[in-house]
Amino acid sequence: MKLSNFSFNLPEELLAEYPAPNRDESRLMVLNRKTKTIEHKMFKDLIDYFEEDDVLVTNNTKVFPARLFGNKEKTGARIEVFLLRELNSETRLWDVLVDPARKIRIGNKLYFGDDETLVAEVIDNTTSRGRTLRFLFDGSYEEFRNKLTELGETPLPKYIKREVEPEDADRYQTIFAKIEGAVAAPTAGLHFSKHLLKRLEIKGVNIAEVTLHVGLGTFSSVEVEDLSKHKMDSEEMSILQDSVDVINTGIKRKKRVCAVGTTAMRALESSVSSNHTLNAYTGWTNKFIFPPYDFSIANAMVTNFHTPKSTLLMMVSAFAGHDFIKEAYAEAIKEKYRFYTYGDAMLII
Repeated sequence: MKLSNFSFNLPEELLAEYPAPNRDESRLMVLNRKTKTIEHKMFKDLIDYFEEDDVLVTNNTKVFPARLFGNKEKTGARIEVFLLRELNSETRLWDVLVDPARKIRIGNKLYFGDDETLVAEVIDNTTSRGRTLRFLFDGSYEEFRNKLTELGETPLPKYIKREVEPEDADRYQTIFAKIEGAVAAPTAGLHFSKHLLKRLEIKGVNIAEVTLHVGLGTFSSVEVEDLSKHKMDSEEMSILQDSVDVINTGIKRKKRVCAVGTTAMRALESSVSSNHTLNAYTGWTNKFIFPPYDFSIANAMVTNFHTPKSTLLMMVSAFAGHDFIKEAYAEAIKEKYRFYTYGDAMLII
């Protein structure tokens, strides 16, 4: 499979700027891999495709307000700082992206907030836009993190051209969100409401949580035509034994085990035993899934509609079949499904 196999024309008006008014009332396209049929439903109809003892695997990562705006010393130029990951909590070192990057050099200082109590010094260049910052703040670590949360804003993806609104703080977070560490939401999970979750639980569907802290690398563009040469950024993940037991029981009973999102699927496929069951694991993954690929754990998945040439589209193509996904995406464009982060959903069974 080559990069060019994943190109298609996506009309700009289908990129969703806002989520559906209610989480579970986005549209749902259902793809049946066996019968090669496509159905058009509402997301809350998802419950009709699950039975007692089936398993939904959700990603419980929580997005932190990773986008800050500071001013450069002397010139006062406004600089966007996107927090990627904390390198050292004691010395307050962070990997970040800066924009515009050409203005930011080693030794520069950036000032944040009206009172400028938070300052950062640039101590290294990592990539063309990447920098390592040391934050200077007169207070405890907890106070420092609270300051970052206070000054940061919801890190909506760049394709959303509007300003961040108060509702985004809630809507760009899944109802499963517990463990802070992601700089982007696991978007398939955004469609689940508390009401739908309750109905699934009453029906006897088991929920198993995994953690994969979504980094911007998930959305990095693929620059090579030969997909085997693409390297994913590493992301931190954890699968605890309680979830392993629920998922492996589902596999043993030949139940539906459904990964909610590409991030949950990547986590599952990063910790497979030799007999195709799941192992507990805490560490990092840079797993890149593209066709052809044999999946070991999940036999169904929920996912959003992805942009051309994205690693997310490649994984979905590997799961559903490349030609079937091409057909489904052509149908989605014709039927004006909404794409990307705040867009509609797909269930592949």
